[in-house]
Amino acid sequence: MSNIRHALNVKREDDFAKWYQEVISAADLAEESGVRGCMVIKPWGYGIWERVQRLMDDRIKAAGIANAYFPLFIPLANFEREADHVDGFAKEMAVVTHHRLIADGKGGLIPDPEAKLEEPLVVRPTSETIIGDAMARWIQSWRDLPLMLNQWANVVRWEMRTRMFLRTSEFLWQEGHTAHATREEALEETHRALEMYRACVEEDLAMPVIAGEKPENERFPGADETWSIEAMMQDGKALQAGTSHYLGTSFASAAGIHYQDKEGQQQLCHTTSWGTSTRLIGGVVMTHGDDDGLRVPPRIAPHQIIILPMLRDKPEDEAVLAYCEEVRKSLAGVSALGEPVRVLLDKTPGKAAAKRWNWVKKGAPIIVEVGTRDMENGKVAVLRRDALWNMDNGKPAMAFTARDEFVGGVAALLEDIQAGLFNEARERRDAKITRGMTDWHDVVNSFRKGGKYPGWVEVQWAKPSGAELEAVVEKLKAEKLTFRNVPRDPLGDGTPDDGVCIFSGKPAVERILIARAY
Repeated sequence: MSNIRHALNVKREDDFAKWYQEVISAADLAEESGVRGCMVIKPWGYGIWERVQRLMDDRIKAAGIANAYFPLFIPLANFEREADHVDGFAKEMAVVTHHRLIADGKGGLIPDPEAKLEEPLVVRPTSETIIGDAMARWIQSWRDLPLMLNQWANVVRWEMRTRMFLRTSEFLWQEGHTAHATREEALEETHRALEMYRACVEEDLAMPVIAGEKPENERFPGADETWSIEAMMQDGKALQAGTSHYLGTSFASAAGIHYQDKEGQQQLCHTTSWGTSTRLIGGVVMTHGDDDGLRVPPRIAPHQIIILPMLRDKPEDEAVLAYCEEVRKSLAGVSALGEPVRVLLDKTPGKAAAKRWNWVKKGAPIIVEVGTRDMENGKVAVLRRDALWNMDNGKPAMAFTARDEFVGGVAALLEDIQAGLFNEARERRDAKITRGMTDWHDVVNSFRKGGKYPGWVEVQWAKPSGAELEAVVEKLKAEKLTFRNVPRDPLGDGTPDDGVCIFSGKPAVERILIARAY
């Protein structure tokens, strides 16, 4: 309705990039740190990451994978022995060359020329090489396989153009690394990790994704195969939300990861790596946010229910607080989405309306307000963040419910919000994927003339490689387009690929998604 006054100053349809930045600020997720490309993740933003981390870590451990930690600094020689790998990261590496500072005589500090390191150290951009060294030490025979490790850490990739959560010079992530006796076992792990990401992102973050294999030009440096999950943001752009790589034996060869098989012969291990990062929080913002701020899916919300006592500096305030505490205690015994509900009784000073809008912008799934009249009638006022407005009158859609009725139904309410956010995002994504185009010019026009926020196009192609693929990639770059992945089941119905390649006219062997991307 036109008479709705939204909480944000910028609407998504007017300036999506500016809206994104405003949501991060209004939801109190993060702020600039003073170091270019690095951010301070504030408690609400970090609380969301902790939830993602916890849910992902449970899935990782359920697969029999142990957590470990490896150094932040990696010798340059580690990268030099893996030429393809270092070429992919060389422009993004931060390098430590000295271990001490001295005064420059002008009130400042400079690196001490006498403290230059014998060998430069690279600040961890990814850990394949240093974990490979450990695997080479730890693996001796077939009995030591598979070796499956995971690390939660920060990494540094020196980005030229940065955007909070989506592309920062330092970010948080997990990286899994495994070694196997055979190609088949390693590929099975590659696909298991990909499915783990799909399940976590869809079920916990309520972000629908398409899982599939990356084309040759989009592979992780040095990998034999790279697989990804791709999510569509509200502006129609793609966000790579997780990747899983089959590394073959190239990293094992460079690091000397051998094992003695049952016949006593030395064999190279087949390795994998897989990772996802805090860019998922950016994906949650761009998938679920609206013109009033963030909407956090209940599974990853640090607090799922916020109780706001409406205090007026009057004698009855104490009774209202006591009533709110009773509500909180009643909710303490409730489980939803497989866990006890997470409730916060917000006693901070301030007007109730201002506090309400603070939590609306943060995206808390359920906001409960309690005033004197609510207390006297044994009720609570309930506001769902996913259905904020009464479209008939343009006011917040507050539902006045008996306290016991609310407590008894809150689990179903949270489950409904979680499912609703996913279904809303999936329907929006599916409506923005165009299929059936057989001419490249139609693809170009669909992006040029498809409105401010066009979606994705799925086309058939012949899977070219080498120079032929490079020529196709240049055509895409000219339109600021990229290949995303080859969906495992493009149409969801097992329909075979029986057309011709849109680029070469040769018989198609698979279908691939084209999009603008973050």
